[in-house]
Amino acid sequence: MSSSLVTSLDEIIGTGDPVVSVSPVAISAPGRPVPLEVRVSAPATGSDLPVIVFSHGNGWNLDGYAPLTAFWASRGFVVVQPTHLDSRRNGFGFDHPVFPSIWTERIADLSRVLDQLDTIVAAVPGLVGRVDRDRIAATGHSWGGQTVQALLGARIVDEEGHVGDDMSDGRVTAGVLFAATGLGGDDLHPFAQANFPFMRPSFRELTTQTLVVAGDHDQSTMSSRGPDWFTDAYTHSPGATDLLTLHGAEHALGGIVGYDVAETTDEDPERVAVVQRMSTAYLRTALRVDRGAWPAARDALQLRTNPIGHVDTK
Repeated sequence: MSSSLVTSLDEIIGTGDPVVSVSPVAISAPGRPVPLEVRVSAPATGSDLPVIVFSHGNGWNLDGYAPLTAFWASRGFVVVQPTHLDSRRNGFGFDHPVFPSIWTERIADLSRVLDQLDTIVAAVPGLVGRVDRDRIAATGHSWGGQTVQALLGARIVDEEGHVGDDMSDGRVTAGVLFAATGLGGDDLHPFAQANFPFMRPSFRELTTQTLVVAGDHDQSTMSSRGPDWFTDAYTHSPGATDLLTLHGAEHALGGIVGYDVAETTDEDPERVAVVQRMSTAYLRTALRVDRGAWPAARDALQLRTNPIGHVDTK
């Protein structure tokens, strides 16, 4: 990638290092309909490495999202990717008896990862003793963003308007939400209202420091709202203090799900490169690796002529 912006961002976050990735790693999940497996990726060298837990979008699995997860690992993070029950590999469709509980099992999967982090780290040769368990971020795309919202503090509003239980996790101190679903209500299409009870979030309780990433051409099939629906976490929560809006981006944000993936409707390698680097800069600052990385990355983006995106900060 040769754009001047990407070069400037690389100067801020540094160049990549070789990565070691191991999968599948099985972890304990009593009562789960199928075993829980994760991929763990980490730089081959380095110490005091922060951890990122990543939640995939609907239908995906631990092998997806390499443009993000492999990049983060190459820049000094240990990245753990569970395969959730909705993965196409499991075959639990909308009409399957398991489906109504998948959204809560997704959240439980992320907690299981944190509970068994020692087991996960031990699966990677040479990684034991190199991980900083006090610096953990949760990130996710689409349905994965909704899953991560719960760990960051967002709650679910029931049909009577009552705010549900607190499912946040104090071990998570930062988050990044990629194209995460917004508020519910009458704007939700009937299918979403009937099948996705988690699409009624309350963001007032989301207090963990969070970056929201959204495309200004992302029109959901679940809501009659426009692309601003995917910015609700920023608009309505105290913790989401930064919003990266990508110009011309649709739901895949240029292709973060994977290279040459058919569902990417807005393929743009430069957009992906910017998402990689901007999210890395944010996480480096939020997890106390480099306090100047995010301010510098914001400035580099804002100073560009004909910008690929822009950042709002509360």
